[in-house]
Amino acid sequence: MVEQTTGKNSRIQWLLPLLRLVYDLAWLSLLLFVSPWWVTRSVFSPEFRAMVAGRLAIAGPRLGPPPSGGRILVHGVSVGEVKASQSLVAALVKDHEVVVSASTDSGLMVARALYPDLTVVRFPLDFRPSLLRFIRCIQPTSVVLLELEVWPLFVHCTDRRGIPTAIVSGRITPASLANYQRFGPALTHFDRIALFAAQSEIYAHRFRAIGVDPKRVLVTGNVKSDGLQMEKPGAQEAVDELRKLLAIDPKVPVLLAGSTHAMEELLVTEAFAAAAPEARIILVPRHPPRVPEVLKELGQAGFSPQLLTELRAGQKVDPSQAVVVDTIGELESLYGLCTLAFVGGTLVEHGGQNVLEPAAQAKPVLHGPSVSNFQQEAALLGQAGASLLVRNREDLQDAVAHLIGNPELARTMGEHGQEAVRGQQGATQRTLEALGEFRILHPESTPRN
Repeated sequence: MVEQTTGKNSRIQWLLPLLRLVYDLAWLSLLLFVSPWWVTRSVFSPEFRAMVAGRLAIAGPRLGPPPSGGRILVHGVSVGEVKASQSLVAALVKDHEVVVSASTDSGLMVARALYPDLTVVRFPLDFRPSLLRFIRCIQPTSVVLLELEVWPLFVHCTDRRGIPTAIVSGRITPASLANYQRFGPALTHFDRIALFAAQSEIYAHRFRAIGVDPKRVLVTGNVKSDGLQMEKPGAQEAVDELRKLLAIDPKVPVLLAGSTHAMEELLVTEAFAAAAPEARIILVPRHPPRVPEVLKELGQAGFSPQLLTELRAGQKVDPSQAVVVDTIGELESLYGLCTLAFVGGTLVEHGGQNVLEPAAQAKPVLHGPSVSNFQQEAALLGQAGASLLVRNREDLQDAVAHLIGNPELARTMGEHGQEAVRGQQGATQRTLEALGEFRILHPESTPRN
């Protein structure tokens, strides 16, 4: 497979300049098409105007020359990747200047909350004029991309300027693997990425399968494991504040559904209510803009949920009603006060969200079968006896009732999950060593053609 892919790469090398031109023209055509709408909406929405300015790199900080230790751009596309970067960023800032970037509004919001003392910027469109402005303004000496956020022209532009790029906590889903094998060699310039630090040997094998030089692929683990909330300083204070705000009775079970997607909130609420009518139910939609839709759906089914922001504004708590969380960045603290956790994106065809977050806090984990985005993590918890697989509402209802009725089993599952997460830690140090070995942290300036 590797030989076939490498051969394909060599045959299309002469086409790459033409492909890059076509790619740029495609972006230009798209921008011309959407520009009337962008301009109109920008006039009436400062938030949208800021988004457009950031994506086109026509606004934002203009940093001076990098310091002697170098300036490292750490990029995570959205909330999950930004949060995953915490332990790595904390280690990098000891000796380097770090700039954090994200693509989504929610990712930027979380990044600014996590890194108030760092420069946080929006990642630009993969359009040459935007990219060149962005690189001139930030002047990074190295780039670290979380998981597999590879934009072909960005990698091409940084490589041309002698700015080495590394993938850390790298992973590829089976679907992405198939797409990269089909189109990747022509577009993503994997040969211009200095290091692929993979989460596991499974992902490392997939990188090699798309033609990456095996010498540039290492298994360093998932830095997200090092950043999970396990006895963090100040973490308990946030949990206690939420417990007081929600008037949580210590004798009443708390059932939490985290990072839920469309169609999951109602299903989960009905299952929770049927399994444990006395329980407090907390729903945390993955995307807060969906909250009005969630409230409408639950209201039509006879539920009267309360919003976390309204409770903070002084609304009286009704313990008989579910709480819908309409804020960003509080899920880990909410996991800290629940009895058991269902992880969303798994009962719909999405691929799942991070099942390790509740496990890190010794909570038994329930999830559906759609876990392609976190296959390794789900398998880890399953093998440790820390999670239960549920395939539908009935399964979820039965599992919740079983765990509520067997608190010792729930406690044991939680302990096994936390121990499994602890065993995954250490990836940050291994990643730092790899970044040093491949001269990502202290690169030599060698611009390429």
